[in-house]
Amino acid sequence: MLVPQGMAYAMIAGLPPVFGLYAALIPQVVYALLGTSRQLAVGPVAMDSLLVASGLGALALSGIEEYIAMALFLSLFMGTIQFILGLFRMGFLVNFLSKPVISGFTSAAAIIIGLSQLKHILGTSIERSNQVHILLKNALLNIDSTHWITVGIGLTAILIIKLSKKINPRIPAALIVVFLGVLIVYFLNLNEQGVKIVGEVPSGLPSPKLPTVDGSRISELFPIALTLALIAFMEAISVAKAIEEKHSDYEVDPNQELIALGASNIIGAVFQSYPTTGGFSRTAVNDQAGAKTGVAPLISALVVGLTLLFLTPLFYYLPNAVLAAIIMVAVFGLIDLNYPLQLYKNQKDEFILLLVTFFITLGVGIKEGILLGVLSSLILLVYRTSKPHIAVLGRIRNTHYFKNVLRFPDDTETFKEFLVLRFDAQLYFGNKEYFKKELLKQLEQNGKETQYIILNAEAISYIDSSAVFMLRQLINHLKRQNVRLIIAGSIGPTRDILYKTQLIDDIGKENLFVKTNEAFEHCMELSQKSAIEEKISLQYKNNDNAVE
Repeated sequence: MLVPQGMAYAMIAGLPPVFGLYAALIPQVVYALLGTSRQLAVGPVAMDSLLVASGLGALALSGIEEYIAMALFLSLFMGTIQFILGLFRMGFLVNFLSKPVISGFTSAAAIIIGLSQLKHILGTSIERSNQVHILLKNALLNIDSTHWITVGIGLTAILIIKLSKKINPRIPAALIVVFLGVLIVYFLNLNEQGVKIVGEVPSGLPSPKLPTVDGSRISELFPIALTLALIAFMEAISVAKAIEEKHSDYEVDPNQELIALGASNIIGAVFQSYPTTGGFSRTAVNDQAGAKTGVAPLISALVVGLTLLFLTPLFYYLPNAVLAAIIMVAVFGLIDLNYPLQLYKNQKDEFILLLVTFFITLGVGIKEGILLGVLSSLILLVYRTSKPHIAVLGRIRNTHYFKNVLRFPDDTETFKEFLVLRFDAQLYFGNKEYFKKELLKQLEQNGKETQYIILNAEAISYIDSSAVFMLRQLINHLKRQNVRLIIAGSIGPTRDILYKTQLIDDIGKENLFVKTNEAFEHCMELSQKSAIEEKISLQYKNNDNAVE
């Protein structure tokens, strides 16, 4: 798989096919020595190749030599970013790539990658674009120059690959269509009839050379390198984690993965490799074939090395349409329709997030799609936390349980002197006014006979300075109305904040309780707390981390 895929993905990146073989050589050797996944297959992949093409295509470059130099330096640049992120244990950054964003981005990128190969399938010249409407427009403008023999080769290759996968996924379909494509072109002289072929592929191993670019270009490359570093890591860690679930004898370490992938790209760049990461399809095949250790990629690299040394002349007559067919089948398999349907049925807001990412990626660009998708997901997160769930609680009859009166309308009882609330989020500047507004609204609805507000604080994990200021004002306002605020179930970190900010003086130590029911019964009977209730409800850490 790696030899034909590597050459095909290099074409996506806008590079000569041999650079796909270079990218399949050293990076997987380095990863085998440093990585924590025993099945992850590192090398050129469709997504990174498209990001390289879209990023460099937007720059004003003088020619293919400068383009190649920039692609190799991009590998060095992104590898350095990944390596530094790994050293500083920043693997958690990938958590900001939510599944709806990843799904929308991947499906859109797959469509763009697939359509970008139309020029090879149709055997015509189509101007490249990362925007799908422009790409389709360019294809339609050149539809008259379609080369039908090339179309026949491409469609036949797609059919063979799809049928082979249905018969047995282990069949090396990509290698079969490459072999057949070379034979057909060679014996029928189809290259003389207009079928475009790969042509001469340089033989020999890549010689080491540190990639360099003009210093003024580094600022232009930084956003591309950063996007590549995060996307490549996301792609690798997601497939590594998926494969890890099938094996219990090792554990994938995200931070070490960053270091391993970074080192693979840095050292790979020295040996003329463009950006690489862990691939979905090759990792799956590697696992199905029974790979258990890093020896598997070492053997794979050895075969690629032998191919570079002795077999490159065999690819001279390989039609570009065959490589395009391999790409199309691989990337269209990444389009996921089931997940969006699930979101549409169950979580409409995340479905909209997926669609936003999908259409931005399709219509605006690859980098813009992922970056605006992440931004949209963070905005959605902030919106949710700005208006979290607030429940009015009532006591379940004949029990000590306090539950949401809207969920248990027939089983709960409320008391006119009490307003019992539960706030299901941390209190911070983004939701403090919402909290205050809702509490006062419920207080007004409860009536003027209200004497106690019991706040169940079990879900409040943090209170920032803005919320502390708001609470201080609110408590003073309630005191003027002869309403007592009681806090039940606050966890240790929250109690620490109450003491450090002296908010405990406004609340009063006598108004902190371990459980909602204890607070309720204390107010009903005006009883004293037991010694253990006193100890647990008031325990906190001082500034020296001593427990008091």
